[in-house]
Amino acid sequence: MSVALSSLLRVIHVPEPSLQFGMGQKLEYPRDGLFLYGPVTNAADLPTVRYGAIGTADGVRRLCDWTRSVARFVDVPAPGPRSREIEPQHVPFPGFSAAFGAQWPATPVHMIDDIDPKDIHRCLRIENRYEAVHATVDLYVTRLVAANNRIENPPAFWFVVVPDEVYELGRPLSRVKKAERLAGSITISRGRARSLTAAPTLFEEENQQAEIYRYANHFRRQLKARLLGEKIITQIARETTLTPAEFVRSDGRPSRPIQDPATVAWNMCTAAYYKAGGRPWHLADVRPGVCYVGLVYKQVNDLMSDRTHAVCAAQMFLTDGDGIVFRGALGPWYDVDSRQYHLDAAAAHNLVALVVSEYAREHGAPPGELFIHARSSFTDEEWRGFLSAVPAETKLVGVQIVRGSGLKLFREGDYPVIRGTAVKTDDRGAYLWASGYVPRLDTYMGPETPNPLWIRVIRGDCPIEVVLSDILGLTKINFNSCVFNDGEPVTIRFADAVGDVLVAAPTDGEPRLPFKHYI
Repeated sequence: MSVALSSLLRVIHVPEPSLQFGMGQKLEYPRDGLFLYGPVTNAADLPTVRYGAIGTADGVRRLCDWTRSVARFVDVPAPGPRSREIEPQHVPFPGFSAAFGAQWPATPVHMIDDIDPKDIHRCLRIENRYEAVHATVDLYVTRLVAANNRIENPPAFWFVVVPDEVYELGRPLSRVKKAERLAGSITISRGRARSLTAAPTLFEEENQQAEIYRYANHFRRQLKARLLGEKIITQIARETTLTPAEFVRSDGRPSRPIQDPATVAWNMCTAAYYKAGGRPWHLADVRPGVCYVGLVYKQVNDLMSDRTHAVCAAQMFLTDGDGIVFRGALGPWYDVDSRQYHLDAAAAHNLVALVVSEYAREHGAPPGELFIHARSSFTDEEWRGFLSAVPAETKLVGVQIVRGSGLKLFREGDYPVIRGTAVKTDDRGAYLWASGYVPRLDTYMGPETPNPLWIRVIRGDCPIEVVLSDILGLTKINFNSCVFNDGEPVTIRFADAVGDVLVAAPTDGEPRLPFKHYI
């Protein structure tokens, strides 16, 4: 369907991509498919989800209470006072084994419940925020690494259970009340540490103290980064999410807004199944031999004297949702004039060569089509480097995806434009509404009139309709939750999250790890 707005613009609708479940059945909504047909991974390939748990004694106890609850049916919330019907986006959670076809142990296969809440409280209140976060992360990382090396058959992933104060005080902008601040062992400032990177002092103690500033003062990012070398996969869970009834205000309301139990079960259990090695669903009816790469750029921490330096990495995704992150070279990739990141030819070649070789190793041949997604454009030098890394049989296409366009499109009725609506500007560019009214849910899940993605084929050739359909499909393979769709394709959606982990701690070598290590 298409409607002409003018001689230059044309409105089209990209059909909603289907997902594949169980024995090949196809549906649009992940919860429908898992509820009715189960995941695409055969039960024989993942008979049991082996998970561990780490936290305080109360934190691990709360996790066990939650894990027992999701082993059973979890109903959807009752209709609100203004509605007589249950909202259609709510689907009861049938219980873990019923949804995923794998056994769900009532308790973790390994538990570490000896973290003292007093230690967490004390570490978080160290005056130097870098030292505070590093010390708090230490409480978890040292135990996880020791257990992982000691256990003959370690868990596939670990639930890291944290009290809310870790979330509140374990982020860069968090502040501790002056009366609660505690002295730490770091005596040099961040400015002094920066100067020492260029000219180390003869006082080794100062050089050692400067190392603390190479770690991000963000609990989640630093935890993930420090576990990359050990290949330990984690799922962070706040205690208030697990047992909200234990955290209420004086008026009986929850201490913070929390999704209903069925929604929490769908989201956390889908992430658990994926991190344990399963595939909840695939994109259906896709072209074979297609590979998607999202470019990630992240400025290194501010100890570097040259602020234009950044790490570049590639997120490779396949149509089955599988993803791998390749860390590329550190270099002066930021262009001050264009305010964009661009690689030189050698770095561009090396990064894409890693992707192509990994794809060929897994599939026996290079990809037939390789799409590079980025928020920035591609320079001539950069594109020459990409082209030099792909064989002749691989079609290379560069796509720019930008969110936050000022264009608005309105529709009659109570809801905004239908998801999948697109306005073509020409044969190589279009605005795509990846968020909008969803007929299956009979609602729009966003808070305000949705903005489109601006999508343009910058390099190479591919019909814009095919590019739009692919991108709409890539908004449906976020296995860290179980929602109808995200507002961006997974190649772009997690770019910042992956980049933040890549630069959150010093890294030796060039890690090449599955995507689940980073989310």
